[in-house]
Amino acid sequence: MTTIAEIRSATDAKMNQSLAAFQNNLTKIRTGRANPALLDTIHVEYYGSMVPLSQVANVALLDARTISVQPWEKGMGAKIEKAIRESDLGLNPASMGDLIRVPMPPMSEERRKEMTKLVRSEGENAKIATRNLRRDANESVKKLVKDKLASEDDQKRAEAEIQKVTDRHIAEIDKLVVAKEAEIMAV
Repeated sequence: MTTIAEIRSATDAKMNQSLAAFQNNLTKIRTGRANPALLDTIHVEYYGSMVPLSQVANVALLDARTISVQPWEKGMGAKIEKAIRESDLGLNPASMGDLIRVPMPPMSEERRKEMTKLVRSEGENAKIATRNLRRDANESVKKLVKDKLASEDDQKRAEAEIQKVTDRHIAEIDKLVVAKEAEIMAV
């Protein structure tokens, strides 16, 4: 039988997972600054199967505006370059011997606004997920009361505690959105 404490801790854990997923999504949103995580979504053909770029090359920062990709095998350079060029990231890699340089193009004002909208949209989705978890937790607590396994006072206390957890996560999401917007506009 689940208790109110178990519901609360499970909800907190799920909200933390939701927050981590949101943070991961934010790393994929391009700012003018180079970030190796930007290439995480790129897959390259390797011996007949598609594998993530990080499994066939070393991805690192050369400087604030350039990502370096160092293939582990000689023949992979052209495939990696093609995969980066054909991705929807709008990047134009250049080979320099074995090393592939991926310069970050400066972002136009219009592109910055698009990225800011995307960040806000992702933030709103994360808030919705958090609120849905709050609703599910409150319904679980109400079920305990209905089944006479908890009192109405317990329910009120539990709902207040779940609300505090929800507020804390929503505040964290807002903070991440503001930080990412500032990062997009600063470059």
